[in-house]
Amino acid sequence: MDIKIILEILVILGALAMGARTGGVGLGLWGAVGLLVLVVGFQLPPGSIPGDVLLIVLTVIMAASAMEVAGGIDFLVRVAEKIIRKNPKQVTIVAPLVTYAFTFAAGTGHIVYPLLPVIFEVAHENGIRPERPMAIATIASQQAITASPVSAATAAMITILASHGYGLVQILLICVPSTLLGVVIAAIVQLRVGKELKDDPEYQRLLASGELQPPEKSTGAELPPIKKGARASALIFLSGVGLVVLAGIFKQLRTIGGVEVPMANSIAIVMLTVAAVIMTVTKIPASEVPKCKTCQSGVSAIVGILGLAWLGDTFMDANSEVIIGGLKHMAEAAPWTFSIGLFVASMLLFSQAATAKTLMPLGLSLGIPAPLLIGMFPAVNGYFFIPNYGTIIAAIQFDRSGTTRIGKYLLNHSFMLPGMICTVGAVGCGMLIGKLFF
Repeated sequence: MDIKIILEILVILGALAMGARTGGVGLGLWGAVGLLVLVVGFQLPPGSIPGDVLLIVLTVIMAASAMEVAGGIDFLVRVAEKIIRKNPKQVTIVAPLVTYAFTFAAGTGHIVYPLLPVIFEVAHENGIRPERPMAIATIASQQAITASPVSAATAAMITILASHGYGLVQILLICVPSTLLGVVIAAIVQLRVGKELKDDPEYQRLLASGELQPPEKSTGAELPPIKKGARASALIFLSGVGLVVLAGIFKQLRTIGGVEVPMANSIAIVMLTVAAVIMTVTKIPASEVPKCKTCQSGVSAIVGILGLAWLGDTFMDANSEVIIGGLKHMAEAAPWTFSIGLFVASMLLFSQAATAKTLMPLGLSLGIPAPLLIGMFPAVNGYFFIPNYGTIIAAIQFDRSGTTRIGKYLLNHSFMLPGMICTVGAVGCGMLIGKLFF
């Protein structure tokens, strides 16, 4: 590795560090700054813009935003709350399965935010250490992103694998069972994590000082009514997700005049139509859609994917011979080691989609079979490792008992154990499925 490549890597790391420090759209914007330095300063030709990925993400965001404005997300949260409250003693098992299911359907882990206070209340009311369900439910909401048919990360995988004869069907068949298994195993382990509340000295101190009130039974009856079109918008959106899955399974549904419509275009058409139908049926004002939280978060995701993936593609394309030559023997001897690279990259990029778009083409270039790469796909969920992601911080804040926390040494936090179990379990199971059945 010559000094030029080392300097280019330092530019990328510097851009990532500044982006992480800024947060939000700053990740993508600083990625573009790094791209400018590579293109102008090091004379690297710009890589390809991830157009298909951005197209899918944008259209899914439009549909999800329309659903939010119509009250559909509130409706889904109420459904989730009812499920969790009906099984209070099993909240450590039920909560992660619920957050997994809702992320799977919505394509974003941000849907977990309104569920976190519910999970805390149910656990606390029933004398269960809140850390147990809070941590695994947060992790499960991220694992489901790599199994969701409408997530940005899956969109990236669809576009990367299309030319290799693999697509949405194979991703679902491998990643749904593998990530679910990882979540269930981690949830079972979580049942034994930490001291019981009655034996936890920090929790007892908060109670004694009056900083925390003793548990009180809550029924959720004080919640305001949902909007009139909420249920309809949720059902329309979920129908769209179902249609996307069917289009992936049955190519005849997207074959027009003997020509097969690419999956990315099919998803875009369906999701834009879903957004239009939701607005028509529920009569929401179109002007409100771009203003909602889902749309704002989505724009940040689009800018992040654009800046970071473009930066990564530029570096990889310019140095492909050196990188592939150095990694080829390792990949041939132990393909699973590539998943470590995915995990580490996701810690830096804070985006499953950007990680997949940047590194998965490299995995194909190294000769790693596509089914094994799909099995490794859940490894892009590594940004729980450093506990500074939004959902992790929210889970810590919502747990007023203080049991969900960042440890003294930063990395000994509440999310490390369930996160590692989920990721290792999902990758191991996914690679096994990919090798045996594909």
